Amino acid sequence: MGAYDSELTAVAAEARAALIRQIDRDGAWRTDPVWRETFAEVPRHLFVPYYYVGVLGGYERHAADDPDPAGRERWARGAYADAPLATRLHDGELVSSSSQPSLMARMLVALGVRDGDRVLEVGTGTGYNAALLAHRLGDDSLVTTVDMEPEITEPARQNLARAGYHPVVVTGDGARGVPAHAPYDRIMATCMLPTVPRAWIAQCAPGARIIAPLNNGLLALDVDDSGRAEGRFLPTGAYFVPLRGESRAPAEPVSSTRGLPGRARDTESFRFLLGLVRGALEPTRAYALWEEAGMPDRERYGVTVSGPRAWAWLDDPEGRHAWPLP
Repeated sequence: MGAYDSELTAVAAEARAALIRQIDRDGAWRTDPVWRETFAEVPRHLFVPYYYVGVLGGYERHAADDPDPAGRERWARGAYADAPLATRLHDGELVSSSSQPSLMARMLVALGVRDGDRVLEVGTGTGYNAALLAHRLGDDSLVTTVDMEPEITEPARQNLARAGYHPVVVTGDGARGVPAHAPYDRIMATCMLPTVPRAWIAQCAPGARIIAPLNNGLLALDVDDSGRAEGRFLPTGAYFVPLRGESRAPAEPVSSTRGLPGRARDTESFRFLLGLVRGALEPTRAYALWEEAGMPDRERYGVTVSGPRAWAWLDDPEGRHAWPLP
C-alpha cells in the first residue's frame, strides 16, 4: 500500500485543519499571521511516512504503509497532533524527531523572518521546518538546513522534494554552521545546545537573529555590527534532542537538588536557573539567589556572546549575577 493513497487525503486535510484551529486558540502566530497560512499549506504528513509513539516498555510504530486501513488512518491523524513525533531511534534512544507544531510556530514567529532573508536551520529532522521556511520565503535557495548524518538528511531531502520544496540540504556538523552559504540573516536551531556555537555568530550578517534551544528554554539572540550577540530567553519552555557533533561543547550535568527545600526541587523556574549556572554556582547559593531575586521566570535571564566569551545573566548583562558559558 502506497504511503500517500488518495483515501487518506481527506483524513489528512481534516486533521491539518483541526491542528490549525488548535494553534489559533494557542495564539502562537497572533503577531505574525503569515505563518498560519504557511502551516495550512505545508502538509506535515508528507514528512513523517512513519513515526513512533511511546507506549509502556518502548515505542509503537505508526506508518502510512500499514496494511490495516484503520492503522493508516491512525497514522494520518497522528501526523497532525500538536505533539513531537519520534522519527528515528538508535538502540532505543531518540535521535531525530518532528517538533511540536505549536512550538515550531512560536519559534518561527520569534525568528522574525523577512522577505529576502537567508536562513540557516540547524537540525534538519524530517525536513518539515525547512519546508515551512521555504514556503514563507518563496525562494528555496534562501534556506539552508544541516544535520549530522545522511540517514537523516537523505530522507529529509526526499520528503522535501515530494512536497515540492528544494532548499539546500547539507550533511555536516551543525555546530560549525554552513559557511559556504553564509552570511545568514536568521539562524534557527531545532536541537538542544549546551552553549552558543561561535561559528554561528561569525556566519551572521549584521542585524541577524538566532533562535535556539538552550537549557530547556528558547534563547533569542540579536547580532550587532561588531559581531556581539545578546538577547533574552522567551517565556516558552523547549525540550529537543541534543545537538550532536565533534565541535559541540560538552554539557555539565545538572547539580543535584538533594537537601534543598521541596519547592525548589519541584519548581521549574529554579531548575532552569540551576541548569543555567551548572558548574558555576553551587545549588545552595543558586537557591539563595533564586529566592532573593523573587523566583525569576525564564524571560529575566539572557545570554551575551562577545568574541570568545559567552555568559548567562539575570536581568542585566553587565550586572552582578552573571555566569560563564562554555
